[in-house]
Amino acid sequence: ARSSQTILQFHDPFLLVGVQCNGWSVHVPSDVTGELGKMVILPCTFTHPYKTFDRALTAIWRIKEPYNGTIVFKCVSQSSSELCKTAISHKNKYKLLGNPRHKDLSIRIDNLTWSDSERYFCRVELAGDVHDKYESRNGIKLHVIAAPRIINITVSSNRDHTFQARCTAEGEPAPALTWTGPPYGNPSSTSSSSHRVTRELRSLTHDGKYTCTAVNSHGRAEGALYFYKFRASDSSSFMILIFVPLGIKVLILLVMLSFTVFSR
Repeated sequence: ARSSQTILQFHDPFLLVGVQCNGWSVHVPSDVTGELGKMVILPCTFTHPYKTFDRALTAIWRIKEPYNGTIVFKCVSQSSSELCKTAISHKNKYKLLGNPRHKDLSIRIDNLTWSDSERYFCRVELAGDVHDKYESRNGIKLHVIAAPRIINITVSSNRDHTFQARCTAEGEPAPALTWTGPPYGNPSSTSSSSHRVTRELRSLTHDGKYTCTAVNSHGRAEGALYFYKFRASDSSSFMILIFVPLGIKVLILLVMLSFTVFSR
């Protein structure tokens, strides 16, 4: 979390008659950062003017916007002796960490995905003669970060019988991609979409190993392919692509099969 904010929210000026305004408040950090695939905690605490409160209490978390955003978590406690029972947990990935009876609505989000990068708003509702409802107005912005990961690396042929290599990686911040390999003067192009980046290397002409490297502030990743172009006796051209991981697996399989036949 980078900073903290205190939000006072009063939905009806007549709810707090005879009560000082500072009796109600909601406290949340403005930003929280979590790593892709791991869990993150969203803190939220509040105050209310009651010395004791034994009536029904509801804790709610919503996303996108306050008051009307989609509810992703909700739990209800009917009395001070009862735990807050979960009523809603979107995809079962939201867990209550705090104790709403102790003025703590903090939750944990498991297995972070890119779609979890949202703004989150915590809310408390106290049942009684008047239904008090208080919610963080600015909320918490969740930033999902990730080290680079190569998700695809391929070679394809064009209509003019030339070949191009394409590398796609993801990460947050979006990684910078570079191609390295045999000396070449072929132009390359880059396209990006959110946390995903693709870089193409056009008109491959030299045989050898081509390596795609993805780098951001959280790490780096590499992927490689081997490009060979042979000329057959009938002057027709063909290409052989050897991917190192696949080659190793095939070699291991052949050794295992040979060993099995020899044993029998």
